[in-house]
Amino acid sequence: MRRRGCIPFKDFGTSRRNVSDPLVQITDLKKTFNHLGRPLEVLRGIDLSIEPGELVAIVGPSGAGKSTLLHIIGTLDLPTSGEIAIQGQLLSAMGEPKLAALRNKMIGFVFQFHHLLPEFTALENVQMPGLIQGLSRSETEPRARKLLEEIGLGHRATHRPGELSGGEQQRVALARALFLEPPILLADEPTGNLDSATSDTIHDLFFEINEKHGTTIVVVTHNPAFAERMPRIVKMRDGKVDKDLRRGRHPKASSNSPAEG
Repeated sequence: MRRRGCIPFKDFGTSRRNVSDPLVQITDLKKTFNHLGRPLEVLRGIDLSIEPGELVAIVGPSGAGKSTLLHIIGTLDLPTSGEIAIQGQLLSAMGEPKLAALRNKMIGFVFQFHHLLPEFTALENVQMPGLIQGLSRSETEPRARKLLEEIGLGHRATHRPGELSGGEQQRVALARALFLEPPILLADEPTGNLDSATSDTIHDLFFEINEKHGTTIVVVTHNPAFAERMPRIVKMRDGKVDKDLRRGRHPKASSNSPAEG
């Protein structure tokens, strides 16, 4: 199905991707904020590459720069200096319209707070990215229903966010992030507000999505059990990468199935 309103990826920038390029390439990335009239260095020279299909946990103490790095990867913020390329496309070479087009097509987001629209049903919330792209409700509904079924919430399609549990709300947010089939999924503390059992269900969904769709997933988390299940852990400290641990494929998802949580 052709997506009306979507800009082909070849229009995003001037450089051409080599098949050997990492999906995300970060070089000497720095970010400085102005805090009370003084410069505050949050990122101090990050070098990182992320390959297609990787599962990456970014961990570290509060203030290490984890969320700032994630936001820059997602083009929600710009670095003070350094370079970041997505599929070989330098973000610094793009204006805001091209950045927005790349963000919409290439990147899905899941945050600690679900940010669902309260006046719309779960089905309509999942459809929303397609509707914004100019697709009709009849075009978006089948895929939205399929995604809700995939995350175990097909029976909750007509319920509004206020009628769903916290875990169900976060699963709807995850389905919404996947609607346009982005190759990259970025998650910032996606289970920070959930109990441990519900968190495990969401964590399993990340592994299942990666295995089924090949989606590259980068998660900022303070949950040590979740991080330990990831095949790659990037540990940050004081705005730098302290350790980059690669351990092969992730273990099988736990026996939890999407539940009421």
